[in-house]
Amino acid sequence: MKSFYKVILISLVGLIIGIFSIYFSNRSDPLQTQPILKTEPPYESYAYGAGVIELESTNIPIGTAIQGIVTKLYIKVGQKIKVGDALFTIDDRDVRAKITVAEVKVKVADAALKKVMHQFQIYKELKEAAPQVVSKKQYLSQLDELNLATANLELAKTEVMAFKKELEMHTISSLIDGQVLRCKMQIGEYIDNGQVASPLILLGSNAMRLPVEINENDVWRIKPKAKAVAFVRGHPELKIPLNYNYTEPYISSKTAFTDLSTERTDMRVLQMIYTFEKPDFPVYVGQQLDVFIEAHDNTQEN
Repeated sequence: MKSFYKVILISLVGLIIGIFSIYFSNRSDPLQTQPILKTEPPYESYAYGAGVIELESTNIPIGTAIQGIVTKLYIKVGQKIKVGDALFTIDDRDVRAKITVAEVKVKVADAALKKVMHQFQIYKELKEAAPQVVSKKQYLSQLDELNLATANLELAKTEVMAFKKELEMHTISSLIDGQVLRCKMQIGEYIDNGQVASPLILLGSNAMRLPVEINENDVWRIKPKAKAVAFVRGHPELKIPLNYNYTEPYISSKTAFTDLSTERTDMRVLQMIYTFEKPDFPVYVGQQLDVFIEAHDNTQEN
């Protein structure tokens, strides 16, 4: 009988231990979160806008009028480039072969010209010494041969120059000072000169700008060239003074959404373009900033 009660007691203890084990194992640790710091507007009266950093030149997709296989690639993502720096080279062996043939043609045309020139010199000297020996027709015919040989030589030289220009087109160079934003090109890849949906190489200038979208209801409150400051989201201590550049005189649908509960998808905005000096802290193309622009209300003088 005692052994029966012992079994019952041990079972109850095990059940209690199991219940406590399940309860405490399912409890989650309290989350250690930090509140998002609120950005304090730098002006008493202001208009708020969202801006997305972009390059001053906008993004420039690189294309080529030549199609073929990429044989050399001179750049990588993030690399600084200058005007005239080579980006990549397309297979140019066929053009080099054409140049070789054209240069031989120049030598042939030059030899033909010298031959005609020697003959013309003989006719010229005979005509001067004994005009009755060389008729006018013979003399003019030989002169025409000389002019034709001269033109053939010039044509051959022009052909060489044309092929060399075509050779230059096989190496695509940068037309701006800037930076490589994207490079998905690979050596051995075939490049078509047709339009592509996603460019393999994307360039942009080093200078950044910030287009800011202002709610159409606040447009009337902003003076031309008003002061403006941009803040990095979640870090109100990181701010960037902005320099007014220009305003696009057209109100359009909003594209830079901020995920605020008061924001509507049918909102229309005016875009103001600002430039700024690169700050000490990192900012990147495509990064969204909170922008406050000094404004005035209807109780203040313009």
